[in-house]
This record gives sequence, C-alpha cells and structure tokens, in this order.
Amino acid sequence: MSKRDELIVKYAADLKDKCRINPDMDLLTKVTIGCGSSIYRADASTVSGTDESELATVKNNFLIKKLGLKDSAELDKGIDAVMETYGRSNRNKYRAVVYYLLTKHFVKESTY
Repeated sequence: MSKRDELIVKYAADLKDKCRINPDMDLLTKVTIGCGSSIYRADASTVSGTDESELATVKNNFLIKKLGLKDSAELDKGIDAVMETYGRSNRNKYRAVVYYLLTKHFVKESTY
C-alpha cells in the first residue's frame, strides 16, 4: 500500500470516527490527490481551526480558487460548520478531510 493510500485510510477513519460520516471513498481519494504534496508535510497536512490567517487561506485558495465559489459570508459560515462537524477540540484536523467536508457542504463534488 502506498503512503497516499495509507493516508486516505486514515482520513476515512477520521470521517467515520470524529465526524460520524460514511465517506465517499472515490471523492475522498480525488480530494486527497488534489491536495498534492501538502499531505506529506506535517505542518501543511493539517488545518488550524483557530488561526484566522489559515482559515482565510482555506477560503481563498480552496473555496474561491479551486471550487469556484464567490466570496461571501456563506463561505465563512461553511468553514465554521465544517470546523464544528470535525470537532473544535480536535487538534489534528487533516487538510484533506476539511476539504472533503467543504466540498460536500457546498455540493461541489462535480469539481472533482
């Protein structure tokens, strides 16, 4: 099993255990691939749910640039809802899982 496949299994477990969601493995795989090499770097592979600059990066680089959404208060509400689903007290919020949840939240699966 490749390192990426191992990470996808870990992300699926996070979705099941922490978010109580049975993941669409095809979409999770595509989102993980879309994250590129960031999934292999400790700092880049996670998202801080309390760091405003990091959340702004998620909003600008993923929601606006990747998913093609228009900047609005709805994007901030979506990020907040995803952080709540993932668990605010959960220190390790994997980027691929956050992006997967955002993709599902905004019904943008067709992007992948």
